[in-house]
Amino acid sequence: MKYTLLFLLLIACNSLSFSKCIHAVNDRRSDNDVLMDTDGKPVNAHGAGVLYYKCVYYLFGEVKKGKTWLVPKQSWEDFRVPAGGVSCYSSTDLKHWKNRGVVLKPTTNNPGYDLDTGRVIERPKVIYNERTKKFVMWMHIDKNDYSYSRGGVAISDKPFGPYKYLSSVKPNDQMLRDMTLFKDDDGKAYLIYSSENNNTMHVCLLSDDYLTPTKTYTRILVGKGRESPAIFKNEGKYFLITSGCSGWSPNAASYAVADHIMGPWTERENPCKGVNAEVSFFSQGGFVLPVANKPGTFIFMGDRWNKTDLEKSTYLWLPVHITNDKIEIY
Repeated sequence: MKYTLLFLLLIACNSLSFSKCIHAVNDRRSDNDVLMDTDGKPVNAHGAGVLYYKCVYYLFGEVKKGKTWLVPKQSWEDFRVPAGGVSCYSSTDLKHWKNRGVVLKPTTNNPGYDLDTGRVIERPKVIYNERTKKFVMWMHIDKNDYSYSRGGVAISDKPFGPYKYLSSVKPNDQMLRDMTLFKDDDGKAYLIYSSENNNTMHVCLLSDDYLTPTKTYTRILVGKGRESPAIFKNEGKYFLITSGCSGWSPNAASYAVADHIMGPWTERENPCKGVNAEVSFFSQGGFVLPVANKPGTFIFMGDRWNKTDLEKSTYLWLPVHITNDKIEIY
C-alpha cells in the first residue's frame, strides 16, 4: 500500500460574521505530504468524522500511537496499537487544523473497562442535540478479537470536550462494528453499522436525546459483507458508501441509494473512477463531509492505512461528484 497523502480540499473560508459564515471555493492539492496541524505536527485522527457547529469544523478521530502488533490466532490480519482515545481538531477553512487534544481519554491497567488501552476505540462520530444542548459521540467499542462488538456513547457540553463516557450497548442485541452517525434534516439521528459478523448493515433510529438505540431499525445490504459506512444526503436522496471486508488492505468501494433512510436501498457500483479505483485509491472511506453553505458539495474522507505501522497511516480527501442519483469520486 502507498502511504502518501492525496489531499484535495474544496473549501477556504474567506470571512466569518456573527450570523453567517461565507465560504469560497478554493481547490488545493498536495501530493506526498502529511496533513499537519497548526503546531506543525501530523494530525492524528483516524476513522474520523466531522461536526460543523457555529462556523467551525470539528474533526474527531482515533488516536493511533505506539507500536503496532498482530493479535494472535485470528483469521485475518488483526493489527492493533494501544487504544489512544479520541482526538479533536478544529478549523474554519478545512485547511488549518488546531489540535484540541484528546477529548475522550483512555485508561490503563483496567482491562474490563471499555476505554482501556487494551481495548478497541474506533470510528468516533459527533452530532449536536438542540433539545438537550449536548454534543453526543458514538463510537465502535471492542476487544482485540472483535468479540465484544458494541457501540459506546459519550456526551459533552462543548464541541471540543472533554467528553464523559456513559456506556456501551449492542443495539437490539445485535453486533455493532464499523459505524457512522447521521443526523437528518428533521433532527432525528441514526446509527449505521456493520452487524451480523459484518455480513449485513443495520440502520437504527436513536432516541430523542441520541443516547439510546430504539427498536426501530432495518437490515440493509444483507449478506454483502460490507463495512466502513459513510452516509450523506443530497436533494432528498440518501447515499451510503461502504468498503469490502479485507482487513487493513484496501478494496473496491461501492454505494447504495435510497429515498428513505430506512430503505429500500438500491445497490450501485464502485463510485471511485480512474487509476487504482479498484482499491479506492489505496484508501478506506469512513465519512462524507457536507461543506457548509455550499449545497451539493461533499468531501469523501478516507484513511490510507499503514497496517504494520498504524501510527504512520495517512488520509485521502476527495470531492464527491453528484449527477442526479449517481456519484463519482476521482
